[in-house]
Amino acid sequence: MILVSFFKALGQMGDPRFRRVLFLGVALTIALLAGFYALFLTIMNQSLDGGLSLPIVGEVNWLGDLLSWGSLFLMLFLSTFLMVPVASAITSLFLDEVASAVEAKHYPTLPSATPIPLYESLRDTLNFLGILIGANILAILVYIMLPFAAIFIFWALNGFLLGREYFQIAAMRRLGRAGAKQARKENFGKIWLAGCFMAVPLTVPLLNLFIPILGAATFTHLFHATQPARSSGRTSPDRVH
Repeated sequence: MILVSFFKALGQMGDPRFRRVLFLGVALTIALLAGFYALFLTIMNQSLDGGLSLPIVGEVNWLGDLLSWGSLFLMLFLSTFLMVPVASAITSLFLDEVASAVEAKHYPTLPSATPIPLYESLRDTLNFLGILIGANILAILVYIMLPFAAIFIFWALNGFLLGREYFQIAAMRRLGRAGAKQARKENFGKIWLAGCFMAVPLTVPLLNLFIPILGAATFTHLFHATQPARSSGRTSPDRVH
């Protein structure tokens, strides 16, 4: 079910509507990644009295080195970690548009979904982003104690968190908040596994640029695969916590 959903998403890359969203998503992903990277350099430089010396890269002096080749390689390396919050942020901006493109091609008989208001989507994403960052900071202690298992713990943790968020937002368009939570509980294992399937390529530089949008499409398919009867009709959204 998960692989089928992913290959359906991958197969739609030739669709002009989907391709437009994909390219916009990649552009925004690069912008967000650069923003997180600039923030990282700022914090590091300030904590080290304005200078950061790294092997191979050499001295990193914030903005002056932000666009240098050495700093570019550093950003690619850090993208293995920074792409997780970037992928989280992408959901609030593009998932609805990606889901609409997916449903127009693969589920044309469905009635119109109820879009999630932007302020609600942004609020949920900011709340989740805080949880995501907090969980990963706490996990650093586990990584230190279990260094050989660190990457697998990273994938499992972020696969759980990202899968939860992507499925929740995809399901809310059709089932509302309460229905989405129930659907998520009913398909806990599949969602976690699909989230891990998304988290692994997020740690691969360059490839990870395409994953947030492909992930949104994959979870749209996964939602419809797990809720064929309930997603066939339109329900009144209940977005009250």
